Amino acid sequence: MRRRTARALLVLVFTITGLTTAGTAASAAPVAAAPGVSGLATGYGHTCAARTDGSLWCWGSNGTGQLGIGSAAGAATPVRVGSDTDWTTLDAGTSYTCGVRTGGTLWCWGSNNRGQLGDGTTTNRNVPTRVGTASNWVSVSAGDSHTCGVRTDGTLWCWGFNRLGQLATDSSTWYATSPLQIGTAAGWASVTTGFAHTCAIRTDGTLWCWGDSTTGQLGIGSLSYTITPTQVGTASNWTGVTAGYAYTCGVRSDGSLWCWGENGYGQLGVNTAYQTTPIQVGTTTGWATVNASFNTTCATRTDSTLWCWGNNMDGQVGDGTTTHRYAPVQVGTTTSGVATGYHTCATRTDGSLWCWGYNWAGQLGDGTTTNRSNPAQVVLPS
Repeated sequence: MRRRTARALLVLVFTITGLTTAGTAASAAPVAAAPGVSGLATGYGHTCAARTDGSLWCWGSNGTGQLGIGSAAGAATPVRVGSDTDWTTLDAGTSYTCGVRTGGTLWCWGSNNRGQLGDGTTTNRNVPTRVGTASNWVSVSAGDSHTCGVRTDGTLWCWGFNRLGQLATDSSTWYATSPLQIGTAAGWASVTTGFAHTCAIRTDGTLWCWGDSTTGQLGIGSLSYTITPTQVGTASNWTGVTAGYAYTCGVRSDGSLWCWGENGYGQLGVNTAYQTTPIQVGTTTGWATVNASFNTTCATRTDSTLWCWGNNMDGQVGDGTTTHRYAPVQVGTTTSGVATGYHTCATRTDGSLWCWGYNWAGQLGDGTTTNRSNPAQVVLPS
């Protein structure tokens, strides 16, 4: 979110082959065939990855326990989190992390000052802590200080900070330390959390948003917040949505890509002012997935190419520069996903993991604290 200053993050996982930068060869050949990565999450200063063997690894900043390793010690290279081998889905908030295990249980750890861990307290946790007793979670989205998840029965739940109605309840409820159900409908398919807004797609393909909209990030033509889930336009063919710090992007089934909200760094992929309703990114209709973060956006096309744009002050666009981009710039040759914030990470089809961008706390996992504007490999221990 990206977190994120404190910013919003959402995570998708991508597989990248022949990752290139600004049309040149990759920054280095793989030094080792890394185990496959099935889940990937980037926070403001930390990164976590679930391997295909179900083990969980984290590195980078750890001041609030967001690495889950039982201490507040940071790490510039991957450190294993516990001994469990059933981790599947991950997402990272600004200074916390959440994950779902194969049995459908949900676990969170790290900063908890607004109840964003959902364990009924406001106590920070430095090891994974279970959220309630439900065992039917399928996905989780961690924002700056609020979290949402979808269960197998199609119900949607949110918890944490609610100052601007991001939990879809009256803001007199300052925060909630345990999951609150959003309405009574059971037709939710996916959810994404930004800094102080939330968006979700229903199984009928409609898109709904609520919370802060001071820069138009709800996409409903308003600059004021709302506590009521409100439909974004009339389209019923949304297939994916991602909330950034104060903006949102989504993909439709026709392959078109749309963004709205704050645009100070070009994170909407267009050279305009902020937008209060969705605006299409270019005319290409081959987009497959999109991931928004702290003012940097990355997306993949159906031809498996990777494209990034927006804030590039720390090289997080990955094009070898630190120039902000107001339109998509190709980063890879054949890709299927990415997790991005002030730093970006992705995997290749050979199983190797690569990161670039901001590295003040070692979140690139290469053993240094040097920023990188080109992808550098992260070697996960065997």
